[in-house]
Amino acid sequence: MPRPKKCRKVCCLPKAAEFTPAGCAVSGPAVVLTVDEYETIRLIDKEGFSQEECGEFMQVARATVQQIYTSARSKLAEALVSARPLKIEGGDYRLCDRTERACRCGGCRRHRFSGQEAVNGAKT
Repeated sequence: MPRPKKCRKVCCLPKAAEFTPAGCAVSGPAVVLTVDEYETIRLIDKEGFSQEECGEFMQVARATVQQIYTSARSKLAEALVSARPLKIEGGDYRLCDRTERACRCGGCRRHRFSGQEAVNGAKT
């Protein structure tokens, strides 16, 4: 029996959950990107996290992040190359409650830098 999936911590839901190609006929059903796949793309490609840092943030192993990231990139490529709509929904995740000490969630400045404040004496 496989091990149950661990819920991945996600900072926030995407601002837009659906994307459709413009200027051409849609060719096929929508590609579904899960919320946890979206989060790995956001953390690694937009925020510049390493896979290890991403795993720490999402509270999963680096190898799990690598699998999620590979799946997400494959789905994004399919949507772009095949001119298919993209939907972001579902997955095994839990939203960050923004009460953790150093979650680096990109939310408020206090949350993002709280781990460094004690070291640097920074003010928010």
